[in-house]
Amino acid sequence: MNEESVLESASVHGHRSSLIATAVGIIVALFFVVLVVSSPEDRESATSPLLGNPAPVVKSTTLDDKQFELSRRRGSWVMFNFFNSTCVPCRQEHPELVAFHAAQATAEPPTELYSIINDDSDNAVRAFFEANDGDWTKVRDDDGSIAVAFGVAKVPETWIIDPNGYVRLRFIGAVTKGLLDEKLAELQAAFEGM
Repeated sequence: MNEESVLESASVHGHRSSLIATAVGIIVALFFVVLVVSSPEDRESATSPLLGNPAPVVKSTTLDDKQFELSRRRGSWVMFNFFNSTCVPCRQEHPELVAFHAAQATAEPPTELYSIINDDSDNAVRAFFEANDGDWTKVRDDDGSIAVAFGVAKVPETWIIDPNGYVRLRFIGAVTKGLLDEKLAELQAAFEGM
């Protein structure tokens, strides 16, 4: 190969590299634009093949060593919040869950709130709730089967199940002030109209 061919090849290779770098830069920039302009509501609820279908079978024990079966909650609105005591977004949303649970004491119909313990120790969970309030049932998920059945990617995730046992809503990430009340009211109004 002569010197001229080597220089020509290097020039073509350099041109391709700069085109690839430019294309990657444009794609990254577009990704950030999508993240910035998308509405937060688009990220709060998420799709799942479970939506509109019967909830998975859930049988476990509570932190108080009592049996828990989701099927025995038929007739009630149920909210599952997948939780870990070391999870920062779980800690951030906790005051909203405490307020939601308190409001449900007088709501008609009330919604039952359950924390599904994700990869955590009983003692750590007890200590968290003693320090931060939250007088609702905590359900163990020792082998992760509940999280797998619901397709939980990471905590926190919150799921709403209607009185007939059908999954109606999934929230990914920390819930925000008033979001649970608003979405639950919409679901309950639609459910009554069925």
